[in-house]
Amino acid sequence: RIKQILINIVGNAIKFTDDGGIRLITQIVPSALDDREGTPKHPYLQFDILDTGVGMTEEQASSLFRPFVQADATTTRRFGGTGLGLTISKRFAEMLGGDITIVETSPGRGTRFRTTLATGSLEGVKTVGPSADTLTEESHKPSRTPSVDEPLNCRILLAEDGPDNQRLFSFVLRKAGAEVEVTEDGQAAFDVAMAAVHESRPFDVILMDMQMPVLDGYKATAALRENDYEGPIIALTAHAMTSDREKCINSGCDDYMTKPIDRQKLISVIRSQLSSPMIPEHNNWTASPADTTRA
Repeated sequence: RIKQILINIVGNAIKFTDDGGIRLITQIVPSALDDREGTPKHPYLQFDILDTGVGMTEEQASSLFRPFVQADATTTRRFGGTGLGLTISKRFAEMLGGDITIVETSPGRGTRFRTTLATGSLEGVKTVGPSADTLTEESHKPSRTPSVDEPLNCRILLAEDGPDNQRLFSFVLRKAGAEVEVTEDGQAAFDVAMAAVHESRPFDVILMDMQMPVLDGYKATAALRENDYEGPIIALTAHAMTSDREKCINSGCDDYMTKPIDRQKLISVIRSQLSSPMIPEHNNWTASPADTTRA
């Protein structure tokens, strides 16, 4: 139901936005709604969907969640639809202990929808963000991460079949002080990486696009690990689901980044791999022998 709600609201944002973009912000909030007296207050999962689209007047927004109602007749003629999507989504959210509201909107300046869903008690549930204890503990440890302005001074193998991405990644990495070699498919990446090892000049990091011709990134990574390649491999993929991350890690990748890539985050992830031990533990690979055969 959460997936249906988000597909509906994000889909609407895309449909009503000709210029600009759409953002999805997710967070846990202490208590987004008022609980009944005597009921324990549990956190809520909150999704904010912001667009830069057509927006609405206050009058239009007030009637938006009524069945078979859209902003106005012009909207129906231009964009189509029955007006049922948001109504059903709101009912789903209410059934999940939450709600869907319009936080802000303005004609020609976009809309911010907010979906809240009750999580129930999160006691004992590990969250993604660092806790205060973790931050305190880390603050007493000497940092191994170089300054953000310090050159990377490393050799990077970029396995990427898209010409535009090749140019973009190469520019960003070389500007950051890295030496970059580019290959266009997974088989070539395997061959170049292993040749560098045999020449005693292994790459410091491999950036591996996971969707490539000849041999994809999953099979290329698995093949490298099967041949005792120990260097860091960072997956690059347009797929952002949790299962996609697990698939990358299980194939032998050390880290995972989704496209479009944030440049600063890319450099940060590379630095973290450069400061990690050179021999990673990969005990969770699930690739079958068929997946690791060289093409």
